Amino acid sequence: QVQLVESGGGLVQAGGSLRLSCAASGRTFDGYSMGWFRQALGKEREFVAAINWSSSSTIYAESVKGRFTISRDNAKNTGTLQMNSLKPEDTAVYYCAVGYLATTPGAYKFWGQGTQVTVSS
Repeated sequence: QVQLVESGGGLVQAGGSLRLSCAASGRTFDGYSMGWFRQALGKEREFVAAINWSSSSTIYAESVKGRFTISRDNAKNTGTLQMNSLKPEDTAVYYCAVGYLATTPGAYKFWGQGTQVTVSS
């Protein structure tokens, strides 16, 4: 079992930045890819970004490409999502997950509890 805890969410004005972190504990997440998803109120969970174990491959949703950057530090069992040029439509609960590199939630086996990101206009 892998436990994931997200942090770094909060309230920010449009155009601002936030850096989300995901800390893993319990069983190591060796070999797993890490993904970030988000869910806005009343909407389905959607893919944001993903990175493979070696950080050699990343995937981004079109809506965040060029603004968000995903990274990970396997030695520290952490992952990050740097979010720049935030927009009100980025408002959502953000979740980190580990599993197989994909854009679909079903590919990810372990999930964090989420952290709220609110972008004011």
